[in-house]
Amino acid sequence: MDTRIITIDGPAGAGKTTVSRMLSKKLGCVYVDTGALYRGVAYEIQKQGIDWEKDEILEIFLKHLDLNFVMEKDLLILISSGRDITNFIRTPEISMLASASSAKVQVRAALLDIQRNIAKIKDAIFEGRDMGTMVFPDAAHKFFLFADLSVRAKRRYDEMPDEIKDIKQVQEDMKIRDVNDSQRKTAPLMPAEDAIKIDSTFLTIEQVVEKMLKCINKA
Repeated sequence: MDTRIITIDGPAGAGKTTVSRMLSKKLGCVYVDTGALYRGVAYEIQKQGIDWEKDEILEIFLKHLDLNFVMEKDLLILISSGRDITNFIRTPEISMLASASSAKVQVRAALLDIQRNIAKIKDAIFEGRDMGTMVFPDAAHKFFLFADLSVRAKRRYDEMPDEIKDIKQVQEDMKIRDVNDSQRKTAPLMPAEDAIKIDSTFLTIEQVVEKMLKCINKA
């Protein structure tokens, strides 16, 4: 692989998205939010009323799924069947459905090519939950970002619209998702053996990015 690939894995609310965006700007490479792909699948499952737990139905659905990223300036926009769905995939319901449906082998296989095709043509930072373990095991640099549950829940709470704010519910949903993601049989959430682990509980975004840059520049 001639391109430089950096993976940043970790649980929800650890700061992966903000860190990835800032790091990509400093390094002049593309930022890819792989979680958006899984949210895109979940969005279409919900929109189309798909019984995704039935393998035959799921496989037919995935064969007809037209999901991809397009570049607009420095941003990757998520497109489904020609429609920009970027602004529709961040609800709590979609988050939980994405976590559950992403455990399906068929879903992960369907999205693998999209991610690897991007990596073939651009230096990129891939943010997700199994980027360093499953998708890009040979990535040049791997990071695993984590933080205390209460801190992660507060961060996610602060990002949400006022009308749906409920800190207790946010923390409970996040706790359930942590369990689902870490205990699933297919590509569980866990740091790669050679990943650099960073606890962001008491660090600013700038401090996390600085740590990553030092590691990258040392190599």
